[in-house]
Amino acid sequence: MKKRILGINGLETSELGFGCMGLNYHRGPAKDRGEMISVVHSAIDSGITMFDTAEVYGPYTNEELVGEALAGHRNKVQIATKGGFKINGLTNELDSRPESIIRSVEGSLKRLQTDYIDLYYIHRVDPKVPIEEVALTMQQLKKDGKILHWGLSEASAETIRRAHYVEPLTAVESEYSIWWREIEKDIFPVLDELGIGLVAYSPLGRGFLTGKLDKNASFTENDNRGELPRFTKEAMEANQVIIDYLNKLAELKNVTTAQIALAWILAQKPSIVPIPGTTNFNRISENVAATEIVFTEREMKVINDEIGKIQIVGDRYPEAEKRRTGK
Repeated sequence: MKKRILGINGLETSELGFGCMGLNYHRGPAKDRGEMISVVHSAIDSGITMFDTAEVYGPYTNEELVGEALAGHRNKVQIATKGGFKINGLTNELDSRPESIIRSVEGSLKRLQTDYIDLYYIHRVDPKVPIEEVALTMQQLKKDGKILHWGLSEASAETIRRAHYVEPLTAVESEYSIWWREIEKDIFPVLDELGIGLVAYSPLGRGFLTGKLDKNASFTENDNRGELPRFTKEAMEANQVIIDYLNKLAELKNVTTAQIALAWILAQKPSIVPIPGTTNFNRISENVAATEIVFTEREMKVINDEIGKIQIVGDRYPEAEKRRTGK
């Protein structure tokens, strides 16, 4: 698999990463642990090197699974994880105080069975702690060798600028896909200007852009999609129009709808790394094959024009969670 560089700090990774959250969290009943570890090993064998997790996934259990899966492969991969919450099992309050972040990093290092974290994100920006103070904490953790790079997840353009001025960011993680393009307006210009990479989570729209879900889909225990406005029956029925369009593109290229969605992201900028997740061995090879799809400039213009006309129904998060994004 080809490589990409995240940010001017030069973090080289595979052009397609792996979002680990769904291995045992928020995507239905947890599957066999040994099988999920084998899925991670299959991803490594396919050339994927960036593995993304967070302490709040579980909480803690996702990092533990990833740490076990990557043991013995550490020299071949980059580990990205996230902190910035006071984890209490209920509301998981935002907490980016220096002592909290340091404690979180130490916990993540133990669970991930590693001496350092390649890319550490503040999962959600804490409005009670100046981002400059957070950046100084990251600076010290880098000096201590606990982390190599740092980033912000779901941050505003202003916050990104302020943080980067104190300690340069390597990447910003944000939801980005064919049906969520809001960051193109305000965030993309800042990332380009400052030389910061983008890690795109939910590049397949939490499964919707695979074309495998419809209005009759049900979301079981441990699947947060049932709480998301975009996954109500009415919203999914209305949003079928974008799947219909992706299906046409897939037929023209003789590929799958999911591959079109991933290839579209990869074609936007060379500094973007999507991190689709899966619990299915076959989906790994399908996702990796998307990196070989090529669009001409003309094709991209037509596609962007067409999807720009489609009105997506439903917010991506409930109101309470929306207040934690873009801050």
